[in-house]
Amino acid sequence: MSVQQRRKYDPDFKRNAVQLSEEPGRTVSGVAENLSISKDLLYRWRRAQRVNKDLAFPGNGREALTSQQQKIRELEKRLKNAEMERDILKKAMAIFSRASK
Repeated sequence: MSVQQRRKYDPDFKRNAVQLSEEPGRTVSGVAENLSISKDLLYRWRRAQRVNKDLAFPGNGREALTSQQQKIRELEKRLKNAEMERDILKKAMAIFSRASK
């Protein structure tokens, strides 16, 4: 019994495959067969391209985010860190004020 490894495709390959499948006179099944991929996989890539436009296929399990969404994520992380630091300082102030009495 052999274990099949999952094949990985780079974003350019996916975009080109979708572009080929959308050309007039070509079928999804034919393009998929020529590229040695399943037609279901090609349909999935076409749907991702249609929904996400330029953000489709970010690669390696990363989410496709616009620059604004990335900025929001970064700011949320910074806010969380600042809140954690504030909470630590509050606890430290409470400990030191009790100890000085």
